[in-house]
Amino acid sequence: MKLQPLTAAHWPEVRAIYEEGIATGNATFTTQAPSWEKWDADHLPHSRLVALNDAGQALGWAALSPVSGRCVYGGVAEVSVYVAGAARGQGVGRQLLAALVAESEDYGMWTLQAGIFPENEASVRLHEALGFRQVGRRERIGQMAGRWRDTLLLERRSARVGVPNTDQ
Repeated sequence: MKLQPLTAAHWPEVRAIYEEGIATGNATFTTQAPSWEKWDADHLPHSRLVALNDAGQALGWAALSPVSGRCVYGGVAEVSVYVAGAARGQGVGRQLLAALVAESEDYGMWTLQAGIFPENEASVRLHEALGFRQVGRRERIGQMAGRWRDTLLLERRSARVGVPNTDQ
């Protein structure tokens, strides 16, 4: 498996993986994958990764979305990680998220956050294994198919970006 920057050329396969996640009912409140143009506009221009197998087929993807347009939150982003059903349990998500964390820090991101349905236990474990901690539970935050859903809020603070200077 190799990781590379996610581009428009990957979108048909990335979209299919996203749609698999949507179909689980435990990955996102989103009910259908957007066009490439909409997805591209909604995600940061950096820290977009796709995992490819030896044949060049997409196994998963990860990207960051801004949490706010306010300048004080310029170093805070929301994480998305999706793995194709056939590739789950093979370490694809772990490699994607680890690389996403490293790349985000290269671009000055000091906090990454994730909103995860509590039922998505594999995603919660993955994020916690890579340094995210649960900071809260948003109860009945949104409806899905007429049912109120909670999300867990997880965050990861960088140990190298946005660290207070103690030499002053």
